Formats: sequence, structure tokens, C-alpha cells
Amino acid sequence: MSNSSSITEFLLLAFADTWELQLLHFWLFLGIYLAALLGNGLIITAVACDHRLHTPMYFFLLNLSLLNLGSISTTVPKSMANSLWDTRAISYWGCAAQVFFFLFFIAVEYSVLTIMAYDRYVAICKPLHYGTLLGSRACVPMAAAAWGSGFLYTLLHTANTFSLPLCKGNVVDQFFCEIPQILKLSCSCSYLREVGLLVLSACLAFGCFVFILFSYMQIFRAVFRIPSEQGWHKAFSTCLPHLAVVSLFVSTGMFAYLKPPSLTSPVLDLLVAVLYSVVPPAVNPLLYSMRNQELKDGLWKIMSGAFQKQ
Repeated sequence: MSNSSSITEFLLLAFADTWELQLLHFWLFLGIYLAALLGNGLIITAVACDHRLHTPMYFFLLNLSLLNLGSISTTVPKSMANSLWDTRAISYWGCAAQVFFFLFFIAVEYSVLTIMAYDRYVAICKPLHYGTLLGSRACVPMAAAAWGSGFLYTLLHTANTFSLPLCKGNVVDQFFCEIPQILKLSCSCSYLREVGLLVLSACLAFGCFVFILFSYMQIFRAVFRIPSEQGWHKAFSTCLPHLAVVSLFVSTGMFAYLKPPSLTSPVLDLLVAVLYSVVPPAVNPLLYSMRNQELKDGLWKIMSGAFQKQ
């Protein structure tokens, strides 16, 4: 029987038993990872370089893209490397670092998504007060609060999780180090302390989700009063992608961390993990740019300028 002091590495879940399927997993994740890098990189470049996008909405979108890059870079490259080199191992401290950074990025991401909902609410429902409530002076402190609180929150969870005695082996039934899977290895009732923190976190997340839904209810009520079709289109083009991102992120994330043991299965756990950790960073840039003409114009301006220089 092992304990946490004797564990030097963890064994992550392998996607397949055969070399051919491992290569398929590698190329599939590589394609998704490159798409996420390209999409989020373009959004960051467009917002940073185009002065017309220097507004609160795009400032928070830039933060979201940075967080997307961070979260997917924490999990996917290690999984690809393990498949390519036909190994499952990750060091103890590598696992702790992966838990910390992944939880940090998704915690801050959820805070930023909540702020973005508030931004859209003020912009559409209280446009005369927008400059006062969400001016340039307010954006930086709000973003700093999201990053700072996310750091403290993640530090608490990571320290609490890895202080638990682990005596049920070192096999993590997930392709990255995930808190619920590590808690399964604990042999102490102390793990209930971390479970309690997760439940409290879920309550806070649900409260933020209710706030987001309430904001969008008010937004849609205001939009339906807009007489011009152009106003409808602009409002929906910025709100619907955000609502889709939040819904996917919250539903899959809460299910992964709060699902009852009776629903646990390797395939289901893997599917849910991919949906909340891999899919959003790759899909978010597409959702935000597909119907956003200002962002499209900014990207086109950058690309046309690059081609003209050549």
C-alpha cells in the first residue's frame, strides 16, 4: 500500500491500447491545439493592434483568449507527448502543477465570462451609464480582481488536494490530473474537506451562472424593444456566442466535478473532460468571430497589412 510521500509519479489515462490509435489521438489533439493557438492568437493580435477594438468588451475578450491558451496548453501537450512516446507517466510535482494551472485558468475564465455578461448588460440596458460603470479605469481593476481571486482560490484547492494521504495507488483515470480523480486515490476522511470546498465552489459558480442568465434575460427584453433590425443583429451577434460558451463551460464543468459516483465511467469521464477542457478553447474564437463584424474587420486589416508588407 502506497502513500503520498512514496508516490513519485502518477499514471494518466491512455486513450488507446494500440500504437495506431495512439497516433490518431496525437494527430487529433494536435489539430485541435493548433486551431486553438491560431484562433486565440488572432483574436489577441487583432484586439492589441486595432485601436477600434480598444473597448471594454474586447479587452475582456483578449483576457478570455489568453486564458483559453493557458488552459489548453496545460493539458493537451502532455497528453500528446504521452501518446507519441507511448507512456502514461507524469511526475508528482508535474501533476500538482497541472492541477494548479488548469484550475487557475478555468477559475479566472469563469470570472471573466461573468464580467463579460455584466459588460453586455450595461452596454445594452444602460448605455448612458456605460462609460461610468465600465470605463477604462474600471476594466483593469475588474480583470485584476478576477486573476487575483482565481490565484488564491486555486492555491487553496491545490494545497488542500495534495496534502491528502494517497494510498489507493497512483493511477489517475483521466488524460490529465483532475481533482476528482485524485480524490479517488485518498484513503483518509480528510478528502471530505476538499469535497466540501468543491461543493462551495459549485454554489458560487451556480450563483454566477444565475447572474449571467438574469443579465441575458434583461438584455433580450431590451433587444426586443429596439426598432431597428441592425440593432437586433448587433446585440445578438455579441450576446448569443457568449451565452453558448458559458452554457457549455458551466454544464460540463459542474457535471465533471459534482457527478454522483453511480454515473462514473471511464468513457463518460473522458468525454466530459474533453468537452469542458479541450473543446471551449478551440471553439471560442470561432463563436466570437463568426458573427462579429468588428472583429472580422480587425482580423482582415491585420492580414491584409501583413500581405502588403510582403
